[in-house]
Amino acid sequence: MNTQKVAITMPIDLVTTIDSICQSKKISRSKFISTTLREKVVSEKEKQIKEAYNRVFSDEAIRKEQAATALWFDGAGNNEGQEW
Repeated sequence: MNTQKVAITMPIDLVTTIDSICQSKKISRSKFISTTLREKVVSEKEKQIKEAYNRVFSDEAIRKEQAATALWFDGAGNNEGQEW
């Protein structure tokens, strides 16, 4: 994995807490911080996707179209729409 050094400034109490966690888990500070940030980035990406989904489906016309399409497929039987 490619890495890059990054200098950041944090409150000393946060660094102390991080170091305590790292010592108990027997991992480096860098590993802990990068893992924690990666988890946060994944969470933020998922949040953005959910917000985009909610924006699209908050439109009444789109909701009605999706419901009508779902009903059509439900009533179409097993073979309809499966020609490929």
